[in-house]
Amino acid sequence: MNAILQDLADSGIKYAIKAGVQYCDIRAEHQEKKSIHIENNEIEDVKTSMDSGLGIRLIKDGAWSFCSLTNPKSFDEIKEKINQTIKISSYRTKNKNKIDQYPNPTKSIKIDFPVLKKPSIEELITIGLECSKIILDTPRIIKSIINPWYTVNSKYFVNSEGSKIEQNFTDVVTDMIALAHESGITQSINVTEGGRGGLEQITSEDIIQKKAKDISQKASELISAKSAKEEYTTVVMNPDFVSLLTHEILGHPSEADRVLGKEMAWAGGSWWKGKIGEKIGSENLNVFDDPTIKESLGWYYFDDEGTEGKKTTLVENGILKNHMQNRETAQIFNTMPTGNMRATNYRFMPLIRMACTCIGNGDRNVNEIIKEVKNGYLISDMKIPSIDMKRYNWSISCQYAQKIENGEITDLLRDVIVMGTAPEFFESIDACGNDFTVRPITNCGKGDPMQSMIMGNGGPTIRGVATVKSVN
Repeated sequence: MNAILQDLADSGIKYAIKAGVQYCDIRAEHQEKKSIHIENNEIEDVKTSMDSGLGIRLIKDGAWSFCSLTNPKSFDEIKEKINQTIKISSYRTKNKNKIDQYPNPTKSIKIDFPVLKKPSIEELITIGLECSKIILDTPRIIKSIINPWYTVNSKYFVNSEGSKIEQNFTDVVTDMIALAHESGITQSINVTEGGRGGLEQITSEDIIQKKAKDISQKASELISAKSAKEEYTTVVMNPDFVSLLTHEILGHPSEADRVLGKEMAWAGGSWWKGKIGEKIGSENLNVFDDPTIKESLGWYYFDDEGTEGKKTTLVENGILKNHMQNRETAQIFNTMPTGNMRATNYRFMPLIRMACTCIGNGDRNVNEIIKEVKNGYLISDMKIPSIDMKRYNWSISCQYAQKIENGEITDLLRDVIVMGTAPEFFESIDACGNDFTVRPITNCGKGDPMQSMIMGNGGPTIRGVATVKSVN
């Protein structure tokens, strides 16, 4: 962390306290990002960007206010911004109730996340070109798109209660697309790989090269795939598809600000408002959020209001147990904050966000889960979601599906979408596999103005009942 930026944050807190605020926290953040865009073995661009600044959040006269500064150079800038923010707060105090926050322990700590192999532009270019060649060497492939990138991040949190928390981490990610075309038919498969750590996140066991081969072969095969007829039937969903389903119909409606209707932009509210303690799914459904899952993009030790991250049970054996909480909503729900308050960067006020929300694994062998299906579909890999404002009605397309007949996987199917309602589908889950997997999510949107957030989501293979059809 830049020492000057850190000193400005500390000085800002002292000034806010003298100005009579009820509470203040400041996030000093610095990020360096490097990315490469490769199409068909050609490097289209190489980008480097750096961003530093302060995000200042305070309570004065019963109202939250927020401001941010990019590359502040002097304490006078901080002082002027805090004065303006306090003044704005005074305009918003009519009919305001006192803001009550769950008490947080004071922390003073510095955490450096492990990086086994430091990333570099040169190595990412080598990997990207190698993956592009693998994809283009596959029959029917007409285009490959490879986007490797990494960020080096430093975050310093200080508040008026005495906490001083620094976290330094690196994220390495690669996005890949394989596009196939023949006889007027076009199909594509994409994948994102990576996590929190160094270059090992994409080079361990040649994972990225293997994925390049997998997506190109599947895109090519989909040219000859069949369409699925519409039917309400058994579906077996693989962990990648389950991770998006978990994100959309379990994660978002578990954010307490959505449940309360305080934040509904981009991803709506929650159909299970007021249902804590009630049965919302089968006994096979267990859901948790966990920022302590190492190497996932949702791994952190403290959130953006200084609350320590921990595993939170959201659904246990089909019973809704809790929501993701910040310090303020925890008081409303008479529970503890869960460490889910996060912002895209210092420019934004934190919101309640998923860290790594997952369906818990079961003990069933995946092959056995499939063999028990007389008629159904194996649904593989996430694509595009469409969810209503309450997260009740949902439809999610998959990258490909396969027919299951008498326990055997048969036809490959393309352009498949899966549809259902949340309570009906949750109640239908009758098996969870022992193949738990966490997947990287790099573009979750929430808030107004919209904040894009990275995180993890995951789960095992699961079996339930839903409507399946092709949409071509």
